[in-house]
Amino acid sequence: MSDAFIRDQIDQDFDKAKGKALFESIFNVMRPEKRELLSFYSIKELVKPRSETYRGMKTVNISDIVGSEGRYNDFNKTFLPKREHLRNRWTSIDSAYYKDVNLPPIKLYKLGEVYFVRDGNHRVSVAKTQGIGAIDAEVVELSAHIKVTKGMTMGDIKCALIAYERERVISSTGMDKIIDMELIRFTATGRYDEMLRHILGHKYFISQEAGEEVEFEAALSSWFNSIFLPIHKIIVANKLSSRFPGRTDADIYMWIVKHWDGLKSKYGQDFPLEEAAAEYSSLYGRSRLQQFLSGLKKILVRIFRKEDPHSADSKG
Repeated sequence: MSDAFIRDQIDQDFDKAKGKALFESIFNVMRPEKRELLSFYSIKELVKPRSETYRGMKTVNISDIVGSEGRYNDFNKTFLPKREHLRNRWTSIDSAYYKDVNLPPIKLYKLGEVYFVRDGNHRVSVAKTQGIGAIDAEVVELSAHIKVTKGMTMGDIKCALIAYERERVISSTGMDKIIDMELIRFTATGRYDEMLRHILGHKYFISQEAGEEVEFEAALSSWFNSIFLPIHKIIVANKLSSRFPGRTDADIYMWIVKHWDGLKSKYGQDFPLEEAAAEYSSLYGRSRLQQFLSGLKKILVRIFRKEDPHSADSKG
């Protein structure tokens, strides 16, 4: 192939890839998670891996590479380039493909069944565009409590971690045999541990009042009946969940407890629970009209948002 032909071809390849990324972005405007490349740092912060092991050189299926350490904003979920400033680096890699130039292996993190790019994002992108199915990579594997599989979104990983935390707390305490755990389901990580701290705090105070150590099971039952259920009844009676879409009654319980504690510290321990709940809902809840307008704004932002021409990471 002549150099002129290659120059024309690599520019066409980039334009086609970038155009396809734009099409996928528009097609999935209502479901942005379907087009987003996963952020390795965000997932690492969420799942908190227990260890790292160097696995050496591997041949990895490109379809198993689902995220990036630093370029997750520059490429979409299928590693198509989203930004014009990627052209020079991308086309230089593409040119090497046409000239049969051997490129160094990329570097990957492995978490569960999937991989994240440490170094070599452009090489992965070009390989996918050229229909290459596998690529040589230097791999470091991380272990975590949950199994990350292909096709999982950030939301899926978060849900898996919440489910793990729920099971861990239930299995370690047996609380599902004492209280109705179907009423207690959270939508954020860390809340089952936070709930357990509430119970242990309640156990401490009622033990102080009793003058002797109260068994965990008795403290759990007391907390559920004297603290959780009264707040839950207020939430249900006032339909507060309608003002916090996507959240559960247990989520709202946590927020109201914190708000109530703050009000009691400010106005005294006799501050009414009902007033604390009403004030929290008024301050932080949203009416259905507010929810509609907020959702409409998000859709318009996704449609008309201009891509940031800059990237914080220069790794290829």
